[in-house]
Amino acid sequence: MTEEKSGFVIVWEFYPQEGLELEFEEAYGPRGIWMKFFKKGEGYAGTSLHRDIQERRRYITIDEWQSESVYNNFRQKHFAEYQRIDDQCKRLTSRELLIGSFVRQV
Repeated sequence: MTEEKSGFVIVWEFYPQEGLELEFEEAYGPRGIWMKFFKKGEGYAGTSLHRDIQERRRYITIDEWQSESVYNNFRQKHFAEYQRIDDQCKRLTSRELLIGSFVRQV
């Protein structure tokens, strides 16, 4: 199975700043600033936001793209806007960690 047909996902872990959880959810959720930005990209398949059941201030996002190359091309083409949104959202989190990038195998 090739990368182009299998899909590509990026998984991030976040801890919102205390008291900014709702604002964080709005920015990173299904109608948030990141999803609106990514929707400009051809090959973007969606973003989902998940909150940890055990550790309620821990979240992950899963960004889905047609392929790694599609994502990399989008990010390179829109790097200035990506950086601007990232800078704008930094105040919402106390911790941000890239868990990894994955190719879907099914």
